[in-house]
Amino acid sequence: MNIIKIKDESAAGDILNEITLKFKEEFITISDLIKARIEMEIERYEDNVESYKMGLVLPTKIESRLNDKRKKEIDPEQQLYVALDAFNNNGFILLVDDEQVENIEQRVLVDESTAVSFIKLTPLVGG
Repeated sequence: MNIIKIKDESAAGDILNEITLKFKEEFITISDLIKARIEMEIERYEDNVESYKMGLVLPTKIESRLNDKRKKEIDPEQQLYVALDAFNNNGFILLVDDEQVENIEQRVLVDESTAVSFIKLTPLVGG
């Protein structure tokens, strides 16, 4: 099993969250990385909604209301679509070994020495 560590960082460089993902493959695409992260986060969110604070996955308002009334799973395909859309529209920046990734098909070595950072961008007021 190959392990990769991921950090969420603010635009100022503060570490907001750290997670570890495991893969069978030695190389994965950025799309695979985002998908695996979403699946792990959904599992974490569904296990304990109250303790889940940071992450790429945030349920929609409708999912939140439904989850309050009855236990309903978050749609991983919808969350993947939202995350990939955010990636493509600069909702966050993804760095691998301090180099910005611009293509979701880019391949990444799955290794503990590989540094992966998701940098969340805060939209400017009025734009």
